[in-house]
Amino acid sequence: MAAAPPPPGPGRVLSLHLAAGPGEPTFRVERARAVTGRGLAGDRNYWAGEGPRPRRRGTGRASGVCDVTLIEAESLEALAREHGIALTPAECRRNLVCRDIRLNPLVDHEFRIGAVILRGLKLSEPCARLEQLVRPGLIRGLLHRGGLRAEVVSGGTIRVGDRIRPLPHHARPRLPPVPADLS
Repeated sequence: MAAAPPPPGPGRVLSLHLAAGPGEPTFRVERARAVTGRGLAGDRNYWAGEGPRPRRRGTGRASGVCDVTLIEAESLEALAREHGIALTPAECRRNLVCRDIRLNPLVDHEFRIGAVILRGLKLSEPCARLEQLVRPGLIRGLLHRGGLRAEVVSGGTIRVGDRIRPLPHHARPRLPPVPADLS
């Protein structure tokens, strides 16, 4: 049996960005408070409602809910090199721009950024709205390398420069699913 490939990383956070509301420009911060089940305090995706965050926001492609978005700096560099589209970290509209970490393999896996633990939910594929806000060509140029959507499992402060380390599968115990009918 072949050995499993080593986990990606460790990487680091190059820059951290928040936006006050949907469609608002992002702004750079040096640190952000990650709140379990809510997201990054002060960001457009932060859940400030009562009770747990709903898992879906509506219908359509943008219906998935996440706490934090990440993208690889290497993807932005490839976009410029291969498609002639130079995006600043703020223009990509992701919360964290990372280096030296492959994000795609982190879907369905937990990872640590500083003291915070996140779980990768799904790829953050580019959408028509991003193209409208930034510039044409992004969908093709960032397809399958547009980043990662993640949820905050254990909160704390994320800082620029923090290391990103995948956690082994056995690092956190998983509870078995609850049967649908308990009659």
